[in-house]
Amino acid sequence: MFIFRSVVGKLWLTIIGLVGVVLLILGFFLISYMQNYFSQANDQKHNMEKLALKFSEEASSHMFNEQFYQLSNELLGFQDARMLIISTDMKEMDLPISKNSELATFHVSDFYTAAELRPVFAGQTIAKPVNMSGKEKFKLGSDYLVVAVPLRNLQGGIVGATMIYQSLQSLEATQTYMLKLFIYVSIVGFLMTTFFAFFLFSRITRPLQQLKKAADFITMGEYGTRVPIQSKDEIGELAKTFNHMGEKMQESIRALSQEKEHLSSILRSMTDAVITLDANGSVMLTNPQGEKIVQEWSQIEWSEDDEETQRFRKQDTALGDWGLTSFSNPYSSPIPVPLIPLFEAVVDESSEAATKLHVQNGVWSVAMTPLYTRDQVRGAVAVLRNVTEEERLDKLRKDFVANVSHELRTPISMLQGYSEALLDDIPSTPEERVELVQVIHDESLRMGRLVRDLLDLARMEAGHLELVFREVEVDSLIKRMHRKFAVLAKERGIALSTELPDERLILLRGDEDRLEQVLTNLLDNAFRHTAAEARIAMKAELAVYKNKPAIRIEVSDEGQGIPAGDLPFIFERFYKADKARTRGSSGGTGLGLAIVKNIIEAHYGSVTVQSTLGQGTTFTLFLPCEPKLT
Repeated sequence: MFIFRSVVGKLWLTIIGLVGVVLLILGFFLISYMQNYFSQANDQKHNMEKLALKFSEEASSHMFNEQFYQLSNELLGFQDARMLIISTDMKEMDLPISKNSELATFHVSDFYTAAELRPVFAGQTIAKPVNMSGKEKFKLGSDYLVVAVPLRNLQGGIVGATMIYQSLQSLEATQTYMLKLFIYVSIVGFLMTTFFAFFLFSRITRPLQQLKKAADFITMGEYGTRVPIQSKDEIGELAKTFNHMGEKMQESIRALSQEKEHLSSILRSMTDAVITLDANGSVMLTNPQGEKIVQEWSQIEWSEDDEETQRFRKQDTALGDWGLTSFSNPYSSPIPVPLIPLFEAVVDESSEAATKLHVQNGVWSVAMTPLYTRDQVRGAVAVLRNVTEEERLDKLRKDFVANVSHELRTPISMLQGYSEALLDDIPSTPEERVELVQVIHDESLRMGRLVRDLLDLARMEAGHLELVFREVEVDSLIKRMHRKFAVLAKERGIALSTELPDERLILLRGDEDRLEQVLTNLLDNAFRHTAAEARIAMKAELAVYKNKPAIRIEVSDEGQGIPAGDLPFIFERFYKADKARTRGSSGGTGLGLAIVKNIIEAHYGSVTVQSTLGQGTTFTLFLPCEPKLT
């Protein structure tokens, strides 16, 4: 029923239950009270007889004392009783009436006849209930209990009778009255409870129904729905909070929509292709570049000899195991065949993967990341970038290194030969001879360094770099490099400092000559780009690299610094920053930092750089080791 599902109905039933319990408890106490009351009424006759005998004994001593009788009736008046004194000839003594008594005034003849009082005059005690409703209008009730006892003088003779009468409420009338009172109270309680329930219906249920209706509208997408606030109580606060929630939700939905549009705009404007795949391998979402790739690769006739294509087609003629459907399906497209191995690896291992794909004449760099629903892989996102041009340039650079290394050997030999001839006094004047010899010699040395750098770099990248590993004392190496460049620092007015720890820094496996080459390249760069009165510092200390002990070497200068846009590329071959980093023909070849990186990586370490334009540059080397402390 609706009443049992309503909040007001539940409150109404709860209150009725509470009222019922209270009435039951009240009834229990009333019944106990009435039982005690009736029990006391049964003993009332005996108590009245004792009381009458007591007063009769006292009356014998105060036979004609009017003050005694007045006081006695005053005391009896508190118990709704009255005393009468009669003589043996049935004459009634005129006694004063108690001011506190509301008892009706009766006479002896109203209760007993002379014949009935003879036993009293003979020394007996009599008592009886009397109904006076037919004789006179009564005050406290129509039923009375009358007790008569002998009245004796001081010598013990009976001179009359002492009679006390007391009003008795009707027990049935009292019971009926209590029952009616209980029924009236119950009816009033239930009526008030029902009225209170309907009051709650108008104050609680209706606002809650409005809130429910507004919530239903919001679930249907009408986020502008609001609830009218009609009160300032908790319901009103709830409505106010609901409206505030609706406003915030509307703002959140608007923000999400804008974020979605923003994300869509970003995806559409990306030059990289983005392809989203479901768990079965079907294409769910792409940006324009990704859609172009899917369409282009779908039109390629893949060779039947291709291992991946054959395995892929053997699974099912319709490619159903992968969820690959025909391109006529407007809602999904099959995964491009070149992405199948990478997709399988990502789904099976639940980890991101990257590779390069050679498709016809193009080279694509692909990074694929799994998509999760809780702990399960529900698909993957692939980002494809066309790196054909980068691959071509890289190949040209490698070819250039090989060609330059090959082509420069003969000119270098010739330059060295001419320099020897010039040194044999072939020029006419000494000045010309020295000038030509110095120029040829400097150029030969520079080209020799270029050739050596090119050859070293080529060997390093090809994995043919031969390193002679032995124990290296790094602190001794740093001190030797300081002595090596101290003269140059003094000539240029540059402060060269070294900071070393107290303990010895031992590299268990390192090529000291190659490490010296690394520091030479870094210091040479620092001197070429640091002005006079500046500072160059070398620092070495123990550190932790990949949770293992290592030696950290820092080479910092206060030179021109490197632009932030150039920092990610300075370790590439032939890369140079802006012209401010070079000084004409004395500039570097663009190979020094590439050689540094290869040598450090050959030692299973890493090199990083931090630089602020106009403030200086700091190169940090990490070399894993097990240091020996002495």
